[in-house]
Amino acid sequence: MVVRMTSSIYVPVMAPTLLDTVRRYAEANAEDGIARTPIPGLTVIRETARTALQYAISRPLVALVLQGSKRVMTGSSTFDFGAGESLLISADVPTISQVTRADIRLPYFSLVFELDPAVIEGLVVDMGPVPFEAGMPVSVDPTEAEVADAALRLLRLLDRPASVPILQDQLIRELHFWLLSGRHGGAIRSLGIAESHAQRVAQAVALIRSDYARPLRVDQLAKAAGMSASSFHKHFRAATSLTPLQFQKQFRLIEARRMMLANGLMISNAAYAVGYESVPQFTRDYGRLFGRPPAQDIKAARTRMQSAA
Repeated sequence: MVVRMTSSIYVPVMAPTLLDTVRRYAEANAEDGIARTPIPGLTVIRETARTALQYAISRPLVALVLQGSKRVMTGSSTFDFGAGESLLISADVPTISQVTRADIRLPYFSLVFELDPAVIEGLVVDMGPVPFEAGMPVSVDPTEAEVADAALRLLRLLDRPASVPILQDQLIRELHFWLLSGRHGGAIRSLGIAESHAQRVAQAVALIRSDYARPLRVDQLAKAAGMSASSFHKHFRAATSLTPLQFQKQFRLIEARRMMLANGLMISNAAYAVGYESVPQFTRDYGRLFGRPPAQDIKAARTRMQSAA
């Protein structure tokens, strides 16, 4: 709390909350519901209505929900959460998400923070050995006060752009520290332990992300992860809920959908761009994942976008 003196009377002035700061930044900078920041890995989300289903294979992240509510599905699990709660995704898992409560009067606001394995690894070394359980790759818990406070101070750097390159690194490290020290700590810690199964699987995922358009055999991916093929297959599925080939297929389809929506690619061009040799096969796989053929899905998505605008 800040105290302001007026005519010899002390008047308390409440410090801005994380929601206040996020709202102000989003309303000034959001485009299509997303307000990117100059701070690496930090993004603000604002939605003024219930959204359609959104498909993604996210990098490890934490999302602090500040207003409204959201649903995230992965595998057979469904998570419903809202203001005051945080979503942790600690592995590159496919998710289907939807903002379930938002309107123009009370928009949905969240602050998304991508986890940095290099920062985590340094902190794990400094914090020393601590017993932990890796836990599930997706979880929801109440947002801890220390995490919200560090996130607020990081976001408030944007009010003074000259402070960002000087102070952002220490605040990013502090935010990672509080996440490691809290309820999410076990799952996050596994990302920073050298040669852990999580790190090895992440190396294979990075190869799939960069080379998704070309065929990748399981033995190539296992070699990138430094594992035998059988061990790799087991740990990859445990981390992502998919086999390596299923993961690559879903990544290709999600990327193709993005290309058609964002870049206006024709269906056949998008199919070939992500590595498909057969457009009919692409159409069948697309319909299984997204629930309708690509032409219908893209038309419906563009109609929703035009209506929202």
